[in-house]
Amino acid sequence: MILNGGSVSKLSLILDINGKVKLRCNLKRHLAPTLVGKITRSLPLTGHAHIIENSLVYFETSVNAGLERASKEFKKGDIAFLSVAHAICFFHSDSKTQKDMSIIGKILDDPKLLSDVKSGDEIALYFETGS
Repeated sequence: MILNGGSVSKLSLILDINGKVKLRCNLKRHLAPTLVGKITRSLPLTGHAHIIENSLVYFETSVNAGLERASKEFKKGDIAFLSVAHAICFFHSDSKTQKDMSIIGKILDDPKLLSDVKSGDEIALYFETGS
């Protein structure tokens, strides 16, 4: 079932890499209500991919927000926000990080598809339209 924008607590988004790979994601408001609200109001977001330790892909955004319920441990498929870089991070394997981040959602499709992303690839994050 595809929802237009999701529900009040769960937002259905698409993570688009170079217009070729599209992964369905959910942002979950209950994980970080203020942060998810700021990100939602900023959509669509675009940027260039950066890779860290072959475990996550991130892109910098214009979202200026602090952390909520910070963590340094993440599971494959987690989506997190790194406030110091204003970056949204997508984990394609379990990872422990040096910096605190806030978990904001989950990748619904296979996160391993992110392991083929190259530094500099175009990334877009936008609402799923229900097509």
